[in-house]
Amino acid sequence: MSKRELRSAAAPAPLGTYSQALVVGDFVYTSGMGPIDPKTGEVVGDDVASQTRQTLANLTAVLAEHGLGLDDVVKSTVHLQELHRDFAAYDEVYRAHFNQPYPVRTTVGSDLMNILVEIDFVAYKKS
Repeated sequence: MSKRELRSAAAPAPLGTYSQALVVGDFVYTSGMGPIDPKTGEVVGDDVASQTRQTLANLTAVLAEHGLGLDDVVKSTVHLQELHRDFAAYDEVYRAHFNQPYPVRTTVGSDLMNILVEIDFVAYKKS
């Protein structure tokens, strides 16, 4: 099995020792991404709805590097800084970006670094 790195200038550059995404077989695994503007490096928005929109835009840019879109996402993992407070607003934005059947999803509360949301995906594309 081989793996190939995906990079997009339209998504934030990694801040540590990790790839934006890897292609492994028919799957793409993204790193966790947050609401960072890829041009400025600044956090976009001060509420979970605007931060979720930017996070999904970043992930969409990385998926596009392999010819994928949100309809190809099969699994997402979501971290919310304020799970109880922000879940409904986050879920409303998330739902507007996906079609049924929705990806399977795990959503947890996490201690995040100055952001309200972080999301990673597993997407599938038949070779």
